[in-house]
Amino acid sequence: MCLAIPGEVLEILPDRPDLAKVEVSGVRRNINVSLLGRPPEPGEWILIHVGFALSTIDEAEARAVLEFLEGLGQTYTDEIDALQDSRIE
Repeated sequence: MCLAIPGEVLEILPDRPDLAKVEVSGVRRNINVSLLGRPPEPGEWILIHVGFALSTIDEAEARAVLEFLEGLGQTYTDEIDALQDSRIE
């Protein structure tokens, strides 16, 4: 199963405006934000799927989705492990 996981934008990379450093459950990764209509601001939340930001969401929705996903147990753990092993540079 593939999930879209909420992540908080930490920064837009200065030399790569199509990439944002994002934190998802303690894992920090560069995520491609070129599919969004505009670059997200630090502190905004985005939904991430296979290394791409699909949409922006508000913090309350992001926290509710994370709480639900954590309740899935192993499926959520597998997705976080896959995120931790991934790299976009």
